[in-house]
Amino acid sequence: MIPNLIWTALFLTPITIFSYTFINPRTIYILLAVCLVPLFFPNSFFDKVQLSRNPRWYRRIGVGIINTFAQHGTIVNKILKRKYVGFKSIYKTNASIRKQYYQTYFYEKFHFSLFLFFTMITIYAAVQGQFIWVLILTICNLLYNIYPNLLQQYIRLKLKSAVTQEKRP
Repeated sequence: MIPNLIWTALFLTPITIFSYTFINPRTIYILLAVCLVPLFFPNSFFDKVQLSRNPRWYRRIGVGIINTFAQHGTIVNKILKRKYVGFKSIYKTNASIRKQYYQTYFYEKFHFSLFLFFTMITIYAAVQGQFIWVLILTICNLLYNIYPNLLQQYIRLKLKSAVTQEKRP
């Protein structure tokens, strides 16, 4: 949980500073409300906006690097395996794989909503001529929302065959 908190604080701090310094609180609340709508989108929407059906494409654009630092990523899993012998992030059971598969939709919805918020705030900064903030917010959006969404798509591709085979009679 600590790496997740650090990662979140690192990338939410700039948008929080910009928002509360330059934007009317009422506007922030309206933007946040609008950005919560994708949380209610069906999973099929996220299947349709998936950028590639080929896991190699995701590896080529560096999604594996984000997985190293992610909440359930390589570094955290190595620490947990060292501390708890026998720890596995996914057990090779249908229930565990299915849970991980559907959890990717939850994470993607969360980061998609934040992606929209970051994007709207970045557009606001551009309109205001705050180009240093545009650069900072764009980098934060890329690392905190875009790449994590791509990571969820990648994980789902890797798990999809196991989940769909399970549904067949």
